[in-house]
Amino acid sequence: MDVLTMKELLETGVHFGHRTRKWNPKMARYIFTERKGIHIIDLEQTVDLFRKAYYFVRDTVAEGGEIVFVGTKKQVQSTIAEEAQRCGAHYVNRRWLGGTLTNFGTVKLSIETMKKMEAMIEDGTIDHMPNKEASRLRRRLAKLQRNLDGLRNMEKKPSMMFVIDPDSEDIAVHEANLAGVPIIAIVDTNCDPDPIDFLIPGNDDAIKATKLITARIADAVLEGREGRQDEVETPSAAAEDAEETAEETAAEASSEGEATKAEGETPEEASSETESEASEESSTDAAEDEPAKAEAVEEAEAETEADEDEADEEDEADEADEDAADEEEDSDDDD
Repeated sequence: MDVLTMKELLETGVHFGHRTRKWNPKMARYIFTERKGIHIIDLEQTVDLFRKAYYFVRDTVAEGGEIVFVGTKKQVQSTIAEEAQRCGAHYVNRRWLGGTLTNFGTVKLSIETMKKMEAMIEDGTIDHMPNKEASRLRRRLAKLQRNLDGLRNMEKKPSMMFVIDPDSEDIAVHEANLAGVPIIAIVDTNCDPDPIDFLIPGNDDAIKATKLITARIADAVLEGREGRQDEVETPSAAAEDAEETAEETAAEASSEGEATKAEGETPEEASSETESEASEESSTDAAEDEPAKAEAVEEAEAETEADEDEADEEDEADEADEDAADEEEDSDDDD
């Protein structure tokens, strides 16, 4: 789906340029034809160039970049404020203060002063001040808010700048070039396209035309922010999955413990029963081995008794022989 269609551009009058006598010859390549003394912009190039600018804004914001909307012409002031606030971007729609980019430290001090004055009004400090001093403070605060209200949340140099009519915002364009900030701009036929990084050829005076393009740039910012949130949520989702897995593991362990308790056994009892079963098995094995051992012992005892009997018989034979020898000796003596 195209981010911007030819029909939308024709309906809002983006193709109308300036009068031919006010043109800038550098814009000749983006001019389609001339009609009644007015240049007609080539919308095919507008669609292609806008697509490149859209994707650049989206990708830059997705990587953490910031954008500032700039448009101080009376017919675009409300458009710049509304679309910048809708997408949460910084904006300047009254007056571009010199040094906003090249001397941002001083501008930041002015922003801090504005915030302090607002706090004094909120907490009632200004009510205890002399009328003349309070009136001077209110006038100064109104001036700061008029010029810096759209930059109150800008803490660093922006990553890019969107400009309506770079000829009217020549100071902002020059500072952005010095600071190295890419510029996306709606460039009419009377403008110089050279300082612009991503130009969008189109009518920069018609309210409907500028609102259409500005709204689509704001959509690109919102899309980039959504991409950034998705990247942040992805690691958190992985962490949640890990937590769920841990919880499931703990639940399984607890269910096993409950099952053990339901059987009337504690984990310690179960372990003791396991040990007793092992000891019974070992005792059974020992009991099976005991008959074999007993038989071996009986055989050894029988052999020992046989040996002893043989030894006794031998002793008796020896004693009989000795007795016979004694009798022979006695008979010899008698003779």
